[in-house]
Amino acid sequence: MEIRVLKYFLAVAREGSITGAANSLHLTQPTLTRQLQDLEKELKQQLLIRGKSKVTLTPEGMILRKRAEEIIDMVEKTEAEFQAISDTVNGEIYIGGGESDAMKHIAEIIKNIQADYPDIKFHIYSGNAEDVTEKLDKGLLDFGVLIQPVDLSKYDNIPLPAKDVWGVIMRKDSPLAAKEYIELKDLQELPLINSRQAMRKTSSKNEFIEWFQGKFEDLNTVATINLVYNAAIMVKAGIGYAITLDKLVDVSQESELCFRPLKPKLESGLDIVWKKYQVFSPAAKIFLERLKEKFCKY
Repeated sequence: MEIRVLKYFLAVAREGSITGAANSLHLTQPTLTRQLQDLEKELKQQLLIRGKSKVTLTPEGMILRKRAEEIIDMVEKTEAEFQAISDTVNGEIYIGGGESDAMKHIAEIIKNIQADYPDIKFHIYSGNAEDVTEKLDKGLLDFGVLIQPVDLSKYDNIPLPAKDVWGVIMRKDSPLAAKEYIELKDLQELPLINSRQAMRKTSSKNEFIEWFQGKFEDLNTVATINLVYNAAIMVKAGIGYAITLDKLVDVSQESELCFRPLKPKLESGLDIVWKKYQVFSPAAKIFLERLKEKFCKY
């Protein structure tokens, strides 16, 4: 299986047609068709359903698309790392993280590094802990910013000097908007939108679940989320109340929404992590050094 052919396959999946993909790749349609047929023979699976005007992926094709994207990402990352091994420090750094106001600390380090090493480029991937750790484990990310609760046993980590506050996002016309804090008794009859990561039981202590005093399973969870943007849309639509972190949703005077913290106060710490025994590119080594300089004193 050649990298070149995987790129051809991804182009077809992206364009939805062999003709469109052939044009984008500057190939003739018969050449591209033959390459795809050879790929199907090699894998002994049908990958494409060929219609009159477009092609769609079979279930096997969807599996290959995911794997091919990961393979191409890894190849490009590896090429960038070797290109960075020179007297001039350059290269690319891949960082994943959940939505958190604490990312401003990472942004500050990125700004300082770019001032000293303008040829270093950064790629930021947004996702929940499951998404980020999967990419870390596959080598597609150098670093991840994880919001607790999360299992850190597989990673080296540096705690960030920040904590996110949990609370409830609601419409401003909600009766609860008149309250300064939201207590457990306020939530017991409400339709709730909850974070899948926070709900997950891990090998470490889960202070989010403990806050509910053993009553979490009795709550009316009508939807779950991994990132908060879509939760805000559902709250605006009147679907429910989102239990989430502060400073992630627009709750300005012009917004339909407001945030009220939980009482007793519930906070989550954050860690920046990387794989144990990770072999870093020169650029990533600089980033790690700056992390330690800034945060290891805390």
